[in-house]
Amino acid sequence: MAGSGAGASPLIVWNEREKRFETEDKKAFIEYQLRKGGKVMDIVHTFVPSSKRGQGLASLLCVSAFNHAKNHSMAVIPTCSYVSDTFLPRNPSWNLVLHMEDLKSCI
Repeated sequence: MAGSGAGASPLIVWNEREKRFETEDKKAFIEYQLRKGGKVMDIVHTFVPSSKRGQGLASLLCVSAFNHAKNHSMAVIPTCSYVSDTFLPRNPSWNLVLHMEDLKSCI
């Protein structure tokens, strides 16, 4: 059955109060700030502890944040260098969700 067993992807949880998406154990996370009256999500920081690196967690966190933004008609500012320099070049389809007005200041 898909999604169960040892090969299942870790669950990413939206922690609205802390303004972040995080793994269930809260050790890996992506932080954001809301701008323009809540219409823009500025992703400011991605953190994965060294013990969990190499498992694709940073990418899963990004996908959760971008999906949330897309589903709530929000645009994304990729302030975090991981998002702008690594995630987006590898996943160019998410460029459609970016907030173009502020992009030049994020590069």
